[in-house]
Amino acid sequence: MNASPPPPKIPPRETRPSRMSPLAVLPVFFDLRGKRVVVAGDGDGAVWKAELLAAAGANVEVYAPEPSAELLALADAHPFKGESVPEGLQRSLTIGSVRPVARGWQSADLAGAACAVGALEGEAAEAFAHAAGKAGIPVNVVDTPGVGTFNFGTIVNRAPIVIGISTDGAAPVLGQQIRGKIEALLHPALGAWAARARDMRDVVKALLPMGAARRDLWRRFADQALTAKVAPTDADLEDLFDEPVGATRGSVVLVGAGPGDPELLTLKAVRALQSADVIMYDRLVGADILEFGRREARRILVGKTGGGKSCRQGDINAVMVALALEGKRVVRLKGGDPMVFGRANEEMAACRAAGLAVEVVPGITAATGAAAELGLSLTDRTAARRLQFVTGHAENGQAPDYDWQLIADPWTTTVFYMGGRTFAAMLPRLLAAGLAPDTPAVAISAATTPASRHRVTTAAGVPGAVAGLDATQPCLIILGRAVGLMAAAAPATVEPVIAG
Repeated sequence: MNASPPPPKIPPRETRPSRMSPLAVLPVFFDLRGKRVVVAGDGDGAVWKAELLAAAGANVEVYAPEPSAELLALADAHPFKGESVPEGLQRSLTIGSVRPVARGWQSADLAGAACAVGALEGEAAEAFAHAAGKAGIPVNVVDTPGVGTFNFGTIVNRAPIVIGISTDGAAPVLGQQIRGKIEALLHPALGAWAARARDMRDVVKALLPMGAARRDLWRRFADQALTAKVAPTDADLEDLFDEPVGATRGSVVLVGAGPGDPELLTLKAVRALQSADVIMYDRLVGADILEFGRREARRILVGKTGGGKSCRQGDINAVMVALALEGKRVVRLKGGDPMVFGRANEEMAACRAAGLAVEVVPGITAATGAAAELGLSLTDRTAARRLQFVTGHAENGQAPDYDWQLIADPWTTTVFYMGGRTFAAMLPRLLAAGLAPDTPAVAISAATTPASRHRVTTAAGVPGAVAGLDATQPCLIILGRAVGLMAAAAPATVEPVIAG
């Protein structure tokens, strides 16, 4: 048999992050500290907006012909008076005020205001918005979408960290549910850590030049802040400055991107992407996974395609090492798990030879992702005594040579990675080694992604099943009795069997 020519080689090439998707509204944050804000009207809406604006440091004038008892009580003792300011944040927050004015608003009241809020209805609301527009100031009309020029979002308060959530008025309850999720993730102590960061900025600037070393210090600070349950002490921050000042060498992290579904990324993988200076990624890593990276990070495609154009492994190693030696934090982003058919040893060896620190962040390998999607227990005790992952091609791209009797063992579940093009060549050897032609099998492409497709078949029917799948997508072939149990237990979840 004549060997196929080697696939053409292409160099690593830089790519751009995706463009910003359309926004329903522009999220902005007004600095209202010490500024005058006008609120017109009374009732719960006016009181709540006055309290919110005062909490942001504004001096709020509330124009209401008959100020309510609740408004008067707020003016006498609103939440940020005295001891109610969280300890350690006094210098970070400005205390605002609320002053009721017992009359209706007038156009002259709007002159010089930073913004205006109307708790009004009907023609009165439209007149107020029109007057604010003539005065050239932003205006919100409570519970009246489309009349004002800005809206208030749902707020998560970890001052000085403030998170605003907007559904553009489409689903306020959904916004509240999102706020609850974020509240549960962010401990109240986070605000004190953010305030401490403000105090540290000048010290950090004096010690570390702008670049990788300074960014790494803030990354480690953020890691501590996001897991802390109490406010920081001096002892908590001492280790941040352990790294040598002016260190020039970067680092490399091999990160598993999982089988394709971005929700299957680990938290550690997300943190690595968010701290990367450079992301070197495989062809099969989707754009939605790359979106977890810093927008400022360089993106370099080092795609490998089975049987198609590929980057030389030596070129990938050289670029990765060179960037890290420049002081960059390089994330080598691989589909699945870096340690499963990912050439991790070659890349780690190149880094160590250059004296670079290298770390591995595991990912969900394609076999377990596909099994979860199919509802397939790879090690069902009634059908499998052993699980094995094997590669479907050798270094020359052809079918590899194996101890075929081990793969033909009827009590083994075998997962072939990258075997779509070569299984037809392996099949006669498997059958000759004793594999039953009717052994249950499944071929699945693009597992865990919206493009996922699979065919349940037999060992003899695998070549035909693979031919019915998208050849541009990664393909797994799973062989063994466990596949038959899956097909029998959940027939509604699998595609029609192709006769072998």
